[in-house]
Amino acid sequence: MSHSYSHEIITIAAPSPRAHVLLRSFVIGLTAFLTVVDLFATQALLPSLARHYNVSPAAMGFAVNASTMGMAMGALLVALASANIPRRTGIFLSLALLSIPTALLATAPNLPVFALLRVLQGVCMSSAFALTLAYLGEECSMTDTGGAFAAYITGNVASNLIGRLIAAAVSETLGLATNFYLFALMNLAGAVLVYFSIQQAERTGTRERVSTIPLSALLSHLRDPGLRSAFMCGFCILFAFIGTFTYVNFVLVKPPLSLNMMQLGFVYLVFLPSIFTTLLAGSAVRRFGTRLSLCAGILIAGAGLPMLVANQLTPVLIGLALIALGTFFAQAVATGYVGRAASETKGVASGLYLAWYFLGGLFGSAVLGQLFDRVGWTACLIGIGTALLAIGLLSSRLNDRRKAD
Repeated sequence: MSHSYSHEIITIAAPSPRAHVLLRSFVIGLTAFLTVVDLFATQALLPSLARHYNVSPAAMGFAVNASTMGMAMGALLVALASANIPRRTGIFLSLALLSIPTALLATAPNLPVFALLRVLQGVCMSSAFALTLAYLGEECSMTDTGGAFAAYITGNVASNLIGRLIAAAVSETLGLATNFYLFALMNLAGAVLVYFSIQQAERTGTRERVSTIPLSALLSHLRDPGLRSAFMCGFCILFAFIGTFTYVNFVLVKPPLSLNMMQLGFVYLVFLPSIFTTLLAGSAVRRFGTRLSLCAGILIAGAGLPMLVANQLTPVLIGLALIALGTFFAQAVATGYVGRAASETKGVASGLYLAWYFLGGLFGSAVLGQLFDRVGWTACLIGIGTALLAIGLLSSRLNDRRKAD
């Protein structure tokens, strides 16, 4: 654990310590981008997909977000089998296999098949995601952990922005099918990146030694009040994020805003500030502690909610930018916390956190979708605000380990 992080993760030698850090962050972020680019990019196509399958916003929103069900399943599987999965091989195979359901989405004949393929995508994505988080937690020193996790979540943010822009542009010009074929190629590119950037043979002692069976380790993490609260924070973070960025699409394409598909894609430039601010999460935790950093993210996200009921585009965009900034920052803080707080069986802890996180997304799409269809957008926003408030309350139960970090 005392070795330089870049020698652990990246096989390319960098000429200076700063170049090491930049190269490390770039590879970590690009891996994250190519791992989860399929997860949220499809949300930019929601209105078009709803018309294509002739279904309601809630039905289409649930089908698109069925990937979160697969993400939760895959994360739990990784949590239970983490100690026996070689990190490089597991991540590589997950991304290579991910390209198959992604390509098949191009020809999905109906909504149930579409939803099933999204579940399969989720299993592959979360396997790669959880194994990478476990790898970072095992290979980083305590001082490197915050920055490494922040770089990974930043790649996640970038995939949300760039993936949606690509999806909107390609679907508008070349059709829905071409979009899914392109994303399948991006999954394969991620597999190639992992193959060449992660050490093939892990050093003796870098992998966690598991003295208990995986189920016992899982139960042990659930009994830890701090980790349990972090898992529930993750649930609420994606609950709020999914609720916002799934159903706002239907608000934006209807009067008075009436955006077309290409304009809808450009709306996701609201993620751009988050690409930079999320990188600061590790430094914020070291300086201010986990609780204060998490609450700051939630307050920023909450400040954006009232703006989403405006009848003009500018305040809506500002509100979306604040929600993205706050939730991504909170996600980086919570993810880093789990990586630090789990003293052993980090793979189990990472998988368990992601299972809760993505279950939150699934519940968010289902519960808030019903609110949106039956009551309206304002009721949906109240549900999102309730989830953000719950995160603030849960943060008080985290063990603030600022000095240790």
